[in-house]
Amino acid sequence: MAQKYVYKFGGGKADGNGQMKPLLGGKGANLAEMSRIGLPVPPGFTITTEVCTYYYKNNRSYPSDLQKQIKDGIATMEKIMGCKFGDTKGMPLLVAVRSGARDSM
Repeated sequence: MAQKYVYKFGGGKADGNGQMKPLLGGKGANLAEMSRIGLPVPPGFTITTEVCTYYYKNNRSYPSDLQKQIKDGIATMEKIMGCKFGDTKGMPLLVAVRSGARDSM
């Protein structure tokens, strides 16, 4: 099995939790925890901090399975929201992208 680089949250479920800040960053861990305990959090996913480490250790390349995991995360968001990412005819899936560090400064 490939390493997990994308942790999904939303719909009252989460792959991660609030204790995973070193892996998911503060925002990612907190969003996962809020979703896990049932707070109304829009669906989304967090790309782990390990992707950044991999990128710099591997000549600025990404893990081979990352794109597939991201597409799966988008598909999950589409299913929960009933919208399609990139849809130009109906209701498109709107997303926000946030960056964050492993540790707060």
